[in-house]
Amino acid sequence: MKSLLRHWPWVALFACLAVLAIAHAFETFGRLAPCELCLKERQVYWLAAALSAIGAGLSLTPLNPGRWVSAVLALVFLGGAALAGYHAGVEWKFWPGPASCTGGHVEVSTADLARLLKGGPIAVPACDKPAWVFLGLSMAGWNALISLGLAGASALAALAPEPTVRAT
Repeated sequence: MKSLLRHWPWVALFACLAVLAIAHAFETFGRLAPCELCLKERQVYWLAAALSAIGAGLSLTPLNPGRWVSAVLALVFLGGAALAGYHAGVEWKFWPGPASCTGGHVEVSTADLARLLKGGPIAVPACDKPAWVFLGLSMAGWNALISLGLAGASALAALAPEPTVRAT
């Protein structure tokens, strides 16, 4: 565990890229189009990945701002958890979602346009209808838990004592 925390920017970068890859796999192979809130949740991971990459790169220099990068990552992941929690609440009908997530605002891709011209329907993803549920949690719910875990690990990494160098 200490090793993971000591190299947290690298671990966070890998985690962000893994979550983004899984989201894109659901979209590409599972044909689950993301709604507007899903895309905003992905933006959080892109931001965290960029910050992690900067921190990982700087960890190879004498600067090594690991604690600061980890602290900022904790805040970014906490914001991601809040956004995912909000999205899960919209899916559970605890509160209304943005008007643009109910189908009132539609962006049509060229693939959708081709399908429409052939007489096929276009599915407009709505933020209040989960596209996939596992163990009672939607993707937004799982994202909230993952983001909370990453925020906690980032906070631990920021607060972890610096490793001491032992003279031999």
